[in-house]
Amino acid sequence: MKKAAIFLAVISLLFTFTGCESPQAEEESGTVQYKKITAAQAYADIAADSSIIILDVRTDEEFAELRIPGSILIPDYETKDTVEQILPDKSAKIYIYCRSGRRSALAAKEMIALGYTDVADFGGIIDWPYETVSG
Repeated sequence: MKKAAIFLAVISLLFTFTGCESPQAEEESGTVQYKKITAAQAYADIAADSSIIILDVRTDEEFAELRIPGSILIPDYETKDTVEQILPDKSAKIYIYCRSGRRSALAAKEMIALGYTDVADFGGIIDWPYETVSG
C-alpha cells in the first residue's frame, strides 16, 4: 500500500514539473492542437456540413489529374504566403488532404501556427475511397 502511494506521488510530481497537461487543459488555455482524422470521418463530416472547406495542398498538376469534388487548391509550398488571402476566416472548419498525408500534415500545422482554429488533416487522396473528379 505504501509503495502504491509513493508511486502515485512520484507520478504526480513528474507531471507537475514536466508541464504535462491533459488535452482538455490545453484547449481551455486556448492552444489549438493538430488534429488527424480518417477519410471516413472527413467524408461523414463533409456530407453533414456543407460549410466545411476541403483544401488540397498538392501541385496544380496533381489537382488537375484527380481531386475530391468541391476542394480548393493551395499548394503546400504556397500555404504560408497565400492562405490568409484565399481563406481569411481563421475560424472556418477546414479539412486538408494531399497525396499521401505528409504535405497535408505540414500544411495543417502551418495553418494552426498562422492562427487557424478548426483545421483537420485527413491524409492522402490515395486513401480516399469515395468520389473523385478529374480534369
